Amino acid sequence: MASIPSDLRYTKDHEWARREADGRIRVGVTDYAVQQLGDVTLVDLPSIGADLGAADHFGDIESVKTVSELFAPLGGEIVEVNENLEDRPELVNEDPYGEGWMVVIQPSAAEEWEELLDAAGYEAHLSALEG
Repeated sequence: MASIPSDLRYTKDHEWARREADGRIRVGVTDYAVQQLGDVTLVDLPSIGADLGAADHFGDIESVKTVSELFAPLGGEIVEVNENLEDRPELVNEDPYGEGWMVVIQPSAAEEWEELLDAAGYEAHLSALEG
């Protein structure tokens, strides 16, 4: 079973979101997504300053199995990008909730946070997918 940290929020597209102390949102892909992808070989991320709406495509993740699109869990401006993934995309496999994070968003509508799935909701979503 995939790891689902209880302090994060989730999308049905398998992105996670962590609210930082300053209100910004750190985003990555879930352990479940990593298991489905296999070995990650490339992560294509947006530039700092890009504006996104909730559920907007913000990049791509390539693995030995497939290419998948990445979607923003909420709207806002990209204020940080994990440049380590350029040379070390395997960080997504090794530590999806830590060093494998992808972007940090300055949210434009804080209420969108409440629309994301909590850990129990994401776990129920995964159960329905596998069911």
